[in-house]
Order: sequence, then structure tokens, then C-alpha cells
Amino acid sequence: AASKTAAQLGKTVAVCNFVKPSPAGTTWGLGGTCVNVGCIPKKLMHEAAQLGQSRTDSAWYGWDPAEEDHEWSVLMKNVQNLVKSMSFAYRTQCTTNDVTLFDAFGAFVDPHTVEATQRDGSVVTLTADRFILATGGRPSYPDVPGALEHCITSDDVFSLAASPGKTLVVGASYVALECAGFLRGLGFEVTVLMRSVPLRGFDQEMAAHIVTDLEREGVVFVRGAELLRVEAPEEGGRKVASWTAPRRAAEDG
Repeated sequence: AASKTAAQLGKTVAVCNFVKPSPAGTTWGLGGTCVNVGCIPKKLMHEAAQLGQSRTDSAWYGWDPAEEDHEWSVLMKNVQNLVKSMSFAYRTQCTTNDVTLFDAFGAFVDPHTVEATQRDGSVVTLTADRFILATGGRPSYPDVPGALEHCITSDDVFSLAASPGKTLVVGASYVALECAGFLRGLGFEVTVLMRSVPLRGFDQEMAAHIVTDLEREGVVFVRGAELLRVEAPEEGGRKVASWTAPRRAAEDG
């Protein structure tokens, strides 16, 4: 948005767009977090979950809902098609407005110079009077054995080839609870590992209502818990997470 507006105001504009693959190997195109791994796919997942719930509720109104399994692969295909179409539209808008795009990692040399390292290793030097930093954020992994090898983040869940099945969500941030909610709505068993309070930084009365609602839908909350390790006893089999809590527990997922 900033690059397009600057170009429309007569500025010469370049954009460095670089996505470091997640530990699970997920990457994406132009458009940042919101389009690729945030608001857009998240809302589509919520809509899918709500449609499933509506089908369940429809029996009360006289409908005969078919007992059919949800097709995860169909949802992923359609979500990713929409995400990619929006990313392409952003790229087209940049081209239309004469914004130069670099699929490159930018690093400052001095306050007015950036070196952009492209995928092939070549380096382009860019100079400007003004730079806008809009890098966004990435999820962090808990510093425990097995987390990087056996876990995924919200960067990966919107493009999984196979359904996640029974899921353990570590943490109770708004992203964590959103994921827990739509995964439960799609029919998966979901447990949330919560170290302290849910939705830290938000109104806690509202947070308590959200937790109650999720519990009513079947999400299990383990309070006062901290992840210790994640293991995969069998290749391709279920992963096992262990944590501290008022008492020791383990959950396969």
C-alpha cells in the first residue's frame, strides 16, 4: 500500500520482498502476513468451521444434514488459490504503478543505502532518501527439545497438504486461540497448553468468555502448563508432547 501510494505521488519506488522459509519449509509470495498467512486464510478457515457448525445446527430447523467427512485437501486448495490470486494482484498493481520489485533480502549499508541479496546470490545496491520498514512478524518456537523438528506454526497451518488431526496448541495468544477455534470447528480434537493467562494484554473478562465458549465447543485447556519436549517415537506416527503443570501430563497428537 505504501509503495503504491508513494509511486502515485511521483516517487521512484522499489520494494524488497523476501520470505525466509519457516522451519517446516513454508514460504509465500507478495502481500505479507495478512494475505498469505494471516487475516485472509484465517477468515476462510473460520468460515469453513462455521459452515460445518451450521450444518449441525440445521437439524433443529428440520434439515437432514448429511454425515459427510470434511475434505481438508479441498479447503486447502481453494484457500491457497485465493491467496495466490491476491498475491498476483498485488504484484500486478506494483507493475502498473511502476514499482520495481526485488525478490531479495535487504540489509542497510548506511542510512541511505541498502544491499539487496537476490535468490541467485547476486547483490543489487539501492539508494534512497527514505526507507519504509514493514517487515511484519513471525511466530516463535518454544526453546525445548523437538519443537523445531516436530512442530509447525500458524505460518504453516494454512497450506498443510494433510489435515493436522488431533492438535496441541502451545500458548493462548489471539493467534493460538483463533487456530484452536477453527480447527475444533472443523472437527479435530484440540488441546490448548496455557502457561499463564489467555489473551494477555486484552480485557480479561472478555478473554474468560472466549475461553468458556471454546471449552463449550470442546477445546480442552491445560492451565499453568509449560512445554518440556516434543518427540516422535515412530517415523510418520503420532507425536508426543510432555509438559509441566500442577501435575505432569502427556498428550499425543
